[in-house]
Amino acid sequence: MRRKALLRWQLENLYYRKAGKEQKMKKFRIGIIGCGRISVVYRESFKNISDLVEVCFAVDKDLSRAQSFAAEFEGCQASNKLEDMLASKPDVVHVCTPHFLHKEHVIASLKAGCHVLTEKPIALSLSDAQEMMDTAKACNRQLGVIFQNRYIEGVQEAKHLIQSGAFGRICGAWSSLNWHRPPSYYECDWKGSWEKEGGGVVIDQAIHSIDLVRYMMGCEAKNIQGHIARRILTNIEVEDEADAAITFENGAVYAFSACNYYIKNSPIRIEISGEKGRCLLTESEMEIELEGQKPYKVMPKTNSETGESYWGSYHTVQIRDFYEKLAQGQPVSVDPRDATKTLELVLGLYTSAKEHRKVEF
Repeated sequence: MRRKALLRWQLENLYYRKAGKEQKMKKFRIGIIGCGRISVVYRESFKNISDLVEVCFAVDKDLSRAQSFAAEFEGCQASNKLEDMLASKPDVVHVCTPHFLHKEHVIASLKAGCHVLTEKPIALSLSDAQEMMDTAKACNRQLGVIFQNRYIEGVQEAKHLIQSGAFGRICGAWSSLNWHRPPSYYECDWKGSWEKEGGGVVIDQAIHSIDLVRYMMGCEAKNIQGHIARRILTNIEVEDEADAAITFENGAVYAFSACNYYIKNSPIRIEISGEKGRCLLTESEMEIELEGQKPYKVMPKTNSETGESYWGSYHTVQIRDFYEKLAQGQPVSVDPRDATKTLELVLGLYTSAKEHRKVEF
C-alpha cells in the first residue's frame, strides 16, 4: 500500500505532457508555524517560489504575528493554534518555532499527512530526532531540515573537488565564528536556556560551521574533545564560547572555535586542507587552491535576502530545491538522518565539555 501511495503522489505532482502541451503541476498548499524573526526570510522565499507554492495558513502563539504574516498572501488564514492549520490539510508545513518545540510540531504535522521542512536543529536530543524520523517513515511523508549554507556555490564546488580526489588526502580543517549577540537577544522565553534552546553559540550559530565541514569532508567524525564557557554573556545559562578538536574517519582533525560576544558579526571562515588542495570559505566567498593551478574564487550568485545578514542568502535556494524534489517524487536533499549526524556532533561537544572526556561516535 505504501508503494502504491508513493506512486500516486509522484504521478499527481510531476510535470506531464498531453497532446503535445506541457501541463503545469498543481501548486503545493503550504503553511508555516512560527512567525517570529526568521519568518521574514520565509515570507520572501515563499514569494520567490510562487510558481510552486500557495501560502494558505500562518500560525503563531502571538495571533497578531500570524495575522501580519498571512496578510502578505491572498487568501491566507491565521491562527494561534497548530490544529487549525492542520485541519485545513496543507501539503507542507514549515516549522520555524523555538528549538524545544520542533519535535512536537513536526510529529503533529507528519501525522496530519503533511510533508515538513523544519529549521535547524532537527531536535534537542538524538532520541527525539529518531522519533521524528520514525514518524516520517510510518506516515510515508518527507521531512527536511534547513541547512541553507550547503547551497553556497563555492561549498558545492569544494565538496565536488574533495570527493573527486582533487585535494588528495584531507589533512585537516578549521573554522572560526566570532559574532555579536547582545544581552537583549536573550530576553525572550526560550533563548539562553539549556532546556529550551539546547545550548548557546554552538547549537544556535556555529552548528552551520560544523555542518559545512561534515558536508564538504564527506565522512563522519570518530571522536570529539570539546570545551565550553560562559565568559561575557552572564545573563544566560548556556555557553557564549566553545572550541573543540574533532577527528574524522579519514584521519583529519577539525579545529573548531566559536564565540558570540565579539563587537560585531565578523565573517565566518572555514578552511579544509588536503595534500594537493585547499579551500577557504569567507562568509559566502570560496577561495580554492589546487596543486599546479592558479588559485581562484567562487563568488555567490544569489541576491541578499530580507532579514539579518548572518542568515545568509540561501534559504530560498534550499526551499525551492525541497519543493522540486517533492514534485519529482525524489528524496529531499537534507534529510533527517543527515541532519541528526550534525546534531550528534553538537551534543557530543557538549557532553565532552561537561564531563571532561573524549566522546567517541
